[in-house]
Amino acid sequence: MILLGLLLVLLAVGAVALVLTEETSRYILFGYTFELNHLEMFLAGAATAVVLVLGLWMLGSGSRRTARQRRRLRSARAEASSRAARLEDEKRDLERQLERERTSTSASTSTSGDRLVARGPDNP
Repeated sequence: MILLGLLLVLLAVGAVALVLTEETSRYILFGYTFELNHLEMFLAGAATAVVLVLGLWMLGSGSRRTARQRRRLRSARAEASSRAARLEDEKRDLERQLERERTSTSASTSTSGDRLVARGPDNP
């Protein structure tokens, strides 16, 4: 949309430049000769103004849309980053908890393991 708006603005500016550079009301465009009277010149100017305004509107609309998409993308990335950070924190907490459980289990296993060895292989 931005590209089409820019194209319309350039077209309108080209039309204005063509009118300003000619000394008479006779215009040669793409091999065709146009000679416009006052009313036709006014209508051509009005059409050029409409094309210019439409092009500027499309530029603005496309820019707002792009900015809105970038804002959404930026907030989604920030949310994903905070979610990843929360998951990392939760992972670290769970690893610590698992390590604590392993140390407490290994301490209790070492004492119960001594008892199993003391009983011998005959006793299940």
